[in-house]
Amino acid sequence: MNTFQVSIQETSNNSIIKFEIDQFITQHQSFEFNNIDEAKKSPLAQQLFYLPFVKKIYISGNFIAIERYNIVEWKDVQEEVASQIETYLNNGGIVVEETTAPKKVPVTVYAESTPNPSAMKFVVNKKLTTTTYEFTSIDEAKLSPLATELFHFPFVKGVYIDENFVSITKYEVADWSEITMELREFIRSYIEQGKEIIASNAPKASDNTTKQLDNSSEELDDISKQIINILDEYIKPAVASDGGNIQFTSYNPESKVVEVVLQGACSGCPSSTYTLKSGIENILKEMLKDKVSSVVAING
Repeated sequence: MNTFQVSIQETSNNSIIKFEIDQFITQHQSFEFNNIDEAKKSPLAQQLFYLPFVKKIYISGNFIAIERYNIVEWKDVQEEVASQIETYLNNGGIVVEETTAPKKVPVTVYAESTPNPSAMKFVVNKKLTTTTYEFTSIDEAKLSPLATELFHFPFVKGVYIDENFVSITKYEVADWSEITMELREFIRSYIEQGKEIIASNAPKASDNTTKQLDNSSEELDDISKQIINILDEYIKPAVASDGGNIQFTSYNPESKVVEVVLQGACSGCPSSTYTLKSGIENILKEMLKDKVSSVVAING
């Protein structure tokens, strides 16, 4: 069973703190409780209401937001609350009973073109996953019920799922003008019904972010760590806006070659070579001087 980890996120309202979990605790549904009586169907919320400063609890996707009474400051109690939630989840505690009616939140999906003419990005107003997943066939997609359903469309070639969007790569048999509305409505309806996006037993994808480097610091040299940090800070946000992702694979200190994997809309994109050479490679050369000679996408 995966271990739950809870992080503390401040909000624009100083009375409300978000406790973000690294896994989903509801099936993309939202629940709001104003008191302990309303929380009868949520054992976790009931437990939290025993804390005298808890005024309101909002549970959604992969976070719990709590509004406090002014008898305490969050800085004095937030660590204890985070620890309590983490312990509860790791002990197998129930978050919300299945019969509880969720708070209805309209789902909106809009389609966004990408530099890759074979890929379209479908952006959702809900968080879909805590990490990234790419599937290039229906066999690979068994970890994602949503991706499996999408592969039932004969024109779907690949599916990439990120935090709040789905990138779909199509075969040439169909034009986007013919299928975009159909795919957009299918994704919207699927999510609105609260169906599973990523299977609960799916392994966490290997995503080389700065936060995760701590676990493998002994395996990576200093230059590799710097490359990953640069990719995370300067490259990934731009690539994500185009419906894709870039992951560091390796760095050869002798040849000074950096190998990366392009995912989603960026994989197989006609402009990916230009992006590698004129964008990523130039940035790494400029920031790391003579440490990098070239950048290669191992998936072409």
